[in-house]
Parts: sequence; structure tokens; C-alpha cells
Amino acid sequence: MRHLKPEKSWCFIIALVGLIGGALFMSMFLKTSSNNWILCSNSNNKAPNDHGKNWNQQQIHLDAILHYATSRVIPQQNIDEIRISFDVLKNQTPCNFLVFGLGHDSQMWASFNSGGNTLFLEEDPKWVEAILKDAPFLHAVTVKYRTMLSEADELVEHYHKEPDCSAKKSFLRGNHGCKLALDRLPDEVYDKEWDLIMIDAPRGYFAEAPGRMAAIYSAAVMARNRKGKGVTHVFLHDVDRKVEKIYAELFLCRKYLVKGVGRIWHFEIPPASNIGNIFC
Repeated sequence: MRHLKPEKSWCFIIALVGLIGGALFMSMFLKTSSNNWILCSNSNNKAPNDHGKNWNQQQIHLDAILHYATSRVIPQQNIDEIRISFDVLKNQTPCNFLVFGLGHDSQMWASFNSGGNTLFLEEDPKWVEAILKDAPFLHAVTVKYRTMLSEADELVEHYHKEPDCSAKKSFLRGNHGCKLALDRLPDEVYDKEWDLIMIDAPRGYFAEAPGRMAAIYSAAVMARNRKGKGVTHVFLHDVDRKVEKIYAELFLCRKYLVKGVGRIWHFEIPPASNIGNIFC
């Protein structure tokens, strides 16, 4: 998520600012019986932003518009890819939105879900510090991964052999036996049901990088463990790469793929109570 194109595409910037500006306009002027358009709800355990600070929602939108209108970089996802998530978010917000990765596009995601709880998981503590310096309202935590991209094939074999990786057990917190399980995340990650999960990190383009194997597996487990109504929306970026595609089809499942544009796939994953003891 941090790797952005160096050139500035004015068409892209205008479209992106338009999306954020539209969200601001609608949140200010279109109200339903209980919430603004930008403040709708779906999950039974959703909470407003619990980062610990009462950030003004309108200010978050305005800061995002200013950021993208004056930035020399643009997000890794193109406008068509962004719209896939945006179209879901506008019907779910305020929701619990978990994002693997932190970058210059994070203000955009936070502004789309300004009334909800958006949490960013990032592998590099120095990068977290750098981003939060300019956007202190973002809620981000550092994550340590136990995997390397070079182990991707071995980890598929490990999944088939390790009982703690099975869909039947399907747990993350304290799951030290399954190398694909993110077993030491902050409690807030385990304690919430995530309505949307965006996987655009960790890095997965060189052998020593963590790769996205654990992020994909763990997102699938979170979706399966959902107790509230509805499905979990999972968005996976960079599906043009071999590992992302293999692990998506192994854990997120082709049958739950509802839309794909460019390098992003959108899955709607039902809870395990509706699908049994297998991932796919």
C-alpha cells in the first residue's frame, strides 16, 4: 500500500477528490431516520471510531481533500479499483473496516468511513510514525509476520498438514501452531467483527518480504468467525501476482468472488455457520 506511482495524474486526483467531496456533501445534507448517509450501520457490534480521540468527521473529509489535491503521489489502486470498495463502503458506513497496509491512500479510506472504526495494520514501525505525523487521526498498529514470500509453497503444505490451520478449528488468537495465523495481533483486532477487510499489504514482491499469505488466511478466518448478520466483504489487491491468486482461491474461494476490476478482487464471505467446516 505504501508503494505509490511517482507521477501525478490530474484526472485521477480530480476523480478521487470528487469521491471524497461527494461523501462529505452527502454526509452533511442527506440524513436517514437514524444516521447520515455516511453513517449507516450493518453489524450488531459496530462502534464509532474508538481511536481514543473525538476527531471531527467533516475535518477528516476536508483534510483528505486537501491532501490529495496537493499531493505529488497517487494511491496504488486506480480509480476503478477504488470504486469497488467505495461502492460497498457507502452502504456500510459506519462500519468496522480493517486495512492491511498503511500509506498515502489511508486518509482516503478513513474519510470514506469517517463515522466508523478503521484500523490499519502495518509491518514497518518507522513507516507508521511517518504517516501518522501528517495524519494523526489515523488508527494504525504495527504487525509482526512469521512468514516470508519464499515460503509460500511450503506454507500451503503446512496448511494441509497442521490441524490448527484447519477450517474446522478456525482461530487466530494464540494459534502458534499454524504459521499462517496472525496469532499476536492487538486484542481489538480479535474482539471486533470486521465488516470490510482490505488486503493491500504486507509487501509481497521479493523473497524476504512477509508476503500476503498470512493476511489472506487470517482474513478468511475472521470472515468465517462472524457472528453478526450478513457477509464479510474482503478486498484483495495485486491478484495479478501468483501467490495472491493461489491463496485467494485456497482460502477466500472463487465461489465467493463477486467482482473483479484490474488487480483487485471483491469477495463476500458468509460465516462458517452457513458453510460448514471447509474454506472452499
